[in-house]
Formats: sequence, structure tokens, C-alpha cells
Amino acid sequence: MNLHRLLQARRDAGRPVRVGLIGAGKFGSMFLAQVPTSPGVVVTAIADLAPDRARAACAQVGWDDARIEATRFGDDAARMVAADDVEVVVEATGHAPAGIAHAQAAIAAGKHVVMVNVEADVLTGPLLARQAAQAGVVYSLAYGDQPALIAELVDWARACGFAVIAAGKGTKYLPEYHASTPATVWPYYGLTEAQARAGGMNPQMFNSFLDGTKSGIEMAAVANATGLIPPPDGLAFPPCGTHELAEKLRPGNAGALHHRGQVEVVSSLQRDGSAVANDLRWGVYVVFEAPGDYTARCFGEYGVPTDASGRVSALYRPFHLIGLELNISILSAALRGEATGAPTGFRGDVVATAKRDLRAGEILDGEGGACVWGKLMPAAASLAVGGLPIGLANRVKLLRDVPAGSAVTWADVRMDATDPAYRFRRQMEAAFPAAPA
Repeated sequence: MNLHRLLQARRDAGRPVRVGLIGAGKFGSMFLAQVPTSPGVVVTAIADLAPDRARAACAQVGWDDARIEATRFGDDAARMVAADDVEVVVEATGHAPAGIAHAQAAIAAGKHVVMVNVEADVLTGPLLARQAAQAGVVYSLAYGDQPALIAELVDWARACGFAVIAAGKGTKYLPEYHASTPATVWPYYGLTEAQARAGGMNPQMFNSFLDGTKSGIEMAAVANATGLIPPPDGLAFPPCGTHELAEKLRPGNAGALHHRGQVEVVSSLQRDGSAVANDLRWGVYVVFEAPGDYTARCFGEYGVPTDASGRVSALYRPFHLIGLELNISILSAALRGEATGAPTGFRGDVVATAKRDLRAGEILDGEGGACVWGKLMPAAASLAVGGLPIGLANRVKLLRDVPAGSAVTWADVRMDATDPAYRFRRQMEAAFPAAPA
């Protein structure tokens, strides 16, 4: 609340919020589309591996020539981050090692960081957030993406005095999706390869949305930001409509919820492939409980939907607007010095898990690829088995066979010990004792 008023004051004082964007892909382009109608927000620079493509993206989303000409375009993110006319850095590359390096550079330069790159956040976010706090700047999840929206719902419930039973999002899920590869992905979306190619769709990216990896990454980010703990055996993806959230997502319900205070993703498909009524495929939710009889009675008096006990209810948002909502994070950081969700501990991790029997000598192909998918685990469980984070499971060689369904471990692969992202991840593991599962 009041962000628009605060922004108007900055604009009227001749001090617009100055943003530097790294990565002008889909998320970045959606943010850029809102800039012309956000007086007081100025994108001073855009860094992208293809600057001409970034310039074309600005024109495509509606920027006029004057705005484009007033913006610096380049491929040197470090140089952009260091510029005096950038106060908030938006990292939207989707590449975990690059995201870590960009965030570290921004924090060192005294700039706020909005981390669209949730892959980087899950890999090392707790340590990045700590370093940002020590530097007196904000490190934030990206509003519009589901983790920040879920964190907001959890914060709302707790601030109101409700105990949070579960929180998460919806997605399209069937167990067979875990084995999907870029070569098999399009029929699951009802598309032909030619249609997907015509739409400029990246099969590996879309496969990561389908095979469970993206859900695991997003729920790990929520766990690390809210204190909710992942289920011990990974996400269950229970089929569940919005009308069933309060009744179904209760501890002890087989196949639905393992414990109170959990992250979980609900499926828009029944296990037979039929559609769930009132599905939450694009949305987010929180399930919460009345603290006493009086509050429960108030639920009934004001028409609040509840479970059979009358004590448990759910609040949900049916959709999220991705980069179109990113201003909320940018303005919260610049005008309030607050994050729209940020990791406070190491509670959830996403471990590379074999899609098929893998053989020694194979080269892993990362998130959304043909070799592994990312399974959400409690961080303590991941550390106990030495799980290989999905964010570092790209272009690494297997040293031994890994059976289908098994976690890939550090001992199973040859890592480059000099790689900065690998070293920072190991530093994060040492700095943050994992919360108990």
C-alpha cells in the first residue's frame, strides 16, 4: 500500500527510481512493457547477451524511439551494475551461475537486487541475502512470480494472527511428467513441434515447467523465505480445486499433506488425466487456521469457506502476472527498503534426480533436460546425502552409474572446484546449518 504515492513523491522531486535490467527475455520484456505507464520508474540501462535483440524487445512492447534512445544497451552486465545511474538491479537471466555473479556485483556496488532468477536464489540465496543485509541493500524475490506472491499470502496470514498450515501454488501434473524430455514435451502441452517452433518456445525451458523441476525450485524459494518446510519425500502434487484447499490440505490426509507448516503444489489434473474442478493451475494459495472458537465463529458469520471443522480456511489468488507486476518489488526495495520475500534460512533444496538409468561418462544437461529433474527436498536431507543441486547439474560428467529415480550426488560427478558458483554454493552450505526436516 502507498507505493504509488511514494513513487509520485520521488517523481515530483525529480528523483525517479532508476533501474538496470539484466536479461530482456520474456520476464524482462513484460516488465519493460509497464515502464511507459509507470511515471517515476526509469530504466537507465539494459544488459543482454544480444543488445540488438533487447532493443527490439523494447520496441515490441511499446517503447517509443525517444525512450529507447535514452536507454543504454550493452552486453556487459558488470559495467551496467557499476553505473552511478542504477539503484535497483533486476537479474532476469534465468542462468544460475550468472545470476549469482550479477547479484554479488550489485551488492558490492551498493545496489538493491531484485532476483527474478529463482534458480540462482535457490542455489545460494540465503548467503546472498545475508551479504545484501550486511551491505545495507535489499535482496528480494520478484513480485509477479509465484514465490513472492506466496510469501505475501503467508505474511498476510501470520500478520493477522493465523497459523499457516500450508502454502504453495497450482500446476499441471501427472507422475509420468518426471520422465519427460525436450524431445517428448510438446504433446503434453497439446502442441506439435512445428507449432512450438513457430511460437519461439524453448523445449528445455518448457520441459522444466512440466517435469516438476520448476515447481521444486519455486517451493524451495518459498520454504527458505517463509520458514515453511518441504515434505520429506518431495512434493506430492495432490489433485485439488480451490473449493477443496481447506479440507484436503490438512496433515494426515494421505497423499496430500505430510505436516503442518508445509509447502505443497496442487495439480490441475486428476491422476487419470481428467481435469480438476475449480483448478488453481496458474495461481497461489495459503491454508490457515482460526486460533480459537470465536474466530472460527466469525468465519461462519462472514461466509468464509472452511473445512468440515469450521476452523481451517484458505485464501488464494487465481493467477499471477509475471513481469507485469515486477514494479512492486522494485519500488518496495527503492522506496521502503523492503524485500517482497527473501531467504532467511536454508530449509529447501532441489536435487538433481535421474530420469532414467544414467551411465558413467554421460554429461548431464541441466534443468529441463533429458537426464535429470529437480526434486524438492528438505535441506537437511539434501546435505545428508550430498545431493547435487539442479542449478549445478549442467555440463558435468558422471563418474558412476545412477539408477532411475535416485538422487545424483556430489560424489557421482566431476565438479570444477575452481568454478565460482560451485565455491559460493559450498560456502553457503557451510554458513547456513540446514533446518531440521
